Amino acid sequence: MSNIKKFALTGAAGYIAPRHMKAIKDTGNDLVAALDPYDGIGIMDSNFPEASFFTEFERFDRHIDKLKREGQQIDYVSITTPNYLHDAHMRWALRSGADAICEKPLVLNPWNIDALKVIEQETGHKIYNILQLRLHESIIALKQKVEQELKQNPNKMYDIDLTYLTSRGKWYFVSWKGDETKSGGIASNIGVHFYDMLTWIFGDAKENIVHLKTPYANAGFLELEHARVRWFLSVKYDYIPEEIKATGQRTYRSITVDGEEIEFSSGFTELHTRSYEEILKGNGFGLDEAYGSIETVSTIRNLNPVGLKGEYHPFCGKVLS
Repeated sequence: MSNIKKFALTGAAGYIAPRHMKAIKDTGNDLVAALDPYDGIGIMDSNFPEASFFTEFERFDRHIDKLKREGQQIDYVSITTPNYLHDAHMRWALRSGADAICEKPLVLNPWNIDALKVIEQETGHKIYNILQLRLHESIIALKQKVEQELKQNPNKMYDIDLTYLTSRGKWYFVSWKGDETKSGGIASNIGVHFYDMLTWIFGDAKENIVHLKTPYANAGFLELEHARVRWFLSVKYDYIPEEIKATGQRTYRSITVDGEEIEFSSGFTELHTRSYEEILKGNGFGLDEAYGSIETVSTIRNLNPVGLKGEYHPFCGKVLS
């Protein structure tokens, strides 16, 4: 009996989809069907040229159902669609008899996770979230270091600055990513995996304050069980430090813990494959692991900014200058 797992993929033309195709291929499995309303999808040729491709969900659904009835059941559905579609596509995957592997953010609100738990119980199938920073060697090393220090001093609080700027052009605000009802906003779209990583290491959120919120930037303060976090997220090129601009880069990522920079700029290329390897072994991150970061970004979305009061990130001055 073949150990090759059959995959379907929704959102095949998206930015992150090639990493999922590579992960399916690298783990020795097969992508048999893919869906995307956009049909300029030549990336399929270098990965799974024999996969059936659909631009309409109805025909894709019919094909998956046909395979099931012919004894060719799909084992997993990988979901890389726009954020607001994740919930519906995970529900469909489980009801189609497959497990789901979904990009972050898993959903836009924590109560969506509660409903998905019910569908897991009803179907007997499971949802996995891609939380690849938990598999990054530098982040694992930081977690181990913090765990050892907290054994020595259980009341220790760390001071953290999280800064992430990833420049986006005018297209961003025309696309679904610029629509908060579809993307969840900047914190959900570009920050959710950082919040997951920080709560994984430093504990659950105890206080959540938003200092500023514009179409281009969000900033605020999070108090975790063992950390005080000043955070700043932006998609505006102007806010990138001049020394970084001078190198020609359009992205700036920094996390400091008690003033010490955590270097994790490399080592990302294989993390989706690592994620798939763990999922296929039954060790992936499920709904419970996703809950904390989704609750954090949902709260941020619904909070009113308080202005520059208290412990605010120094980059806030760039927005107001």
